[in-house]
Amino acid sequence: MSDTVGLPEAVSMAIGGMVGGGIFAVLGVVAGAAGTLSWAAFVVAGLLALAAGYSFLRLNSLLSEQMSPIGYVQQFTGNTTLSGIVGWTFVFGYVGTMAMYAYAFGGYFTELVGVTSLVGFSLRPVVSALMVAGFVGLNVLGAHASGRTEDVLVGLKVAILLLFGLGGIWYGTTHGGISLGFGNLGAGPVIAAAVSFVAFEGWELLFFDQESIENPSETLPRAVYVSIVGATVLYILVALVTTNLAGLDAIQQHAETALAIAARPFLGQVGFVLISLAALFSTGSAINATLFSSARLSNRLVTNDLLPSRLRDESRDEPVRPLLVLGALSAGFTFLGSLDAISSFASLAFISIFGGLCLLAFRQRENFQTAVIPAVGALGAAASVAALLWHLYTAEQGTFWTVLALAVAVISVELLYFERDELAEDARALEHELHDVEKH
Repeated sequence: MSDTVGLPEAVSMAIGGMVGGGIFAVLGVVAGAAGTLSWAAFVVAGLLALAAGYSFLRLNSLLSEQMSPIGYVQQFTGNTTLSGIVGWTFVFGYVGTMAMYAYAFGGYFTELVGVTSLVGFSLRPVVSALMVAGFVGLNVLGAHASGRTEDVLVGLKVAILLLFGLGGIWYGTTHGGISLGFGNLGAGPVIAAAVSFVAFEGWELLFFDQESIENPSETLPRAVYVSIVGATVLYILVALVTTNLAGLDAIQQHAETALAIAARPFLGQVGFVLISLAALFSTGSAINATLFSSARLSNRLVTNDLLPSRLRDESRDEPVRPLLVLGALSAGFTFLGSLDAISSFASLAFISIFGGLCLLAFRQRENFQTAVIPAVGALGAAASVAALLWHLYTAEQGTFWTVLALAVAVISVELLYFERDELAEDARALEHELHDVEKH
């Protein structure tokens, strides 16, 4: 049997990466910002994701050998530090994503079992952190889902969401109608699009694993475009149903379990349980898959001296040290952070990466048929970042300062690491100077 994957498997991998857990975790936050126009936020974010996908593909086509998006930055800028920073941002973005999935898992689990606190303490953070720890342990032991298993899981998740979306649209139109929210036009969808961007993370993983794709020059573009469009349509359906059937007050009070609440009107308690189980299933498998991929990405960065060599453990086949570090960061983040802060941080990380790659593609515009798409992607990403930060600053200052502190900390760590040789040289020079002063 061939080890390469064809178009159906590639589409499944990309859709699985996006739909895996993001929609269950982020929809409540999106609805809080855009209300019944949440569907429009997913349209905006989907268009930006398509622009990023186009830019990735065009950059990829200019290379004579297969490279990852991190390699694109190195190849077209010649700047190792910049490519390393992009690699670190990918890793931290995946940490935020896993923390968001774990947050949603804990919320759905406690609501499903009907126990949200114990001796006065919330159980959600504990369940979330334990879930991350459990998957770290499984990955350390080398337990991963096979490709065929993942295909089946993705199919089940998409089928359940389609049932929810189409069934909810039918119920809504026969019980008073579905509102598109055009009476509430404003900046909400743009702000919400920025928050929702993390739900479009996942298709880029195909570029990290091109060697396993059959005929990648043809399969990769089709898989990227089909998966992004498919995920966008699915998100539009789910957003319309959730905001119309659950009600905005209920969504704001239970942002992490909004989909399950929206299933009650037309599917009853069975629908609540079904969506909750699907959410547990999806967010759990998404944590596992993201942990698996990000640990291997970290290992590659260590090999290329873009992460500290202490993370390498050559005595084990599994990247144990990266797994432990990534797991600890994710567990800490989901235990201490709010859903708004976690989803905003993760979205900002991926908006920055995708917008930066669009800008890189625009700089290579003489090699493309059109420069408009990369330009739209770069400008749209910049506008989304500005809109999100402004919204957080004016409406959720606590979240704003949390996200800003995290971003500054990440950037500082990255810069300090990549300037370490120069800093070490300066320190040695200062030591020599002090030694000379002491001698005289």
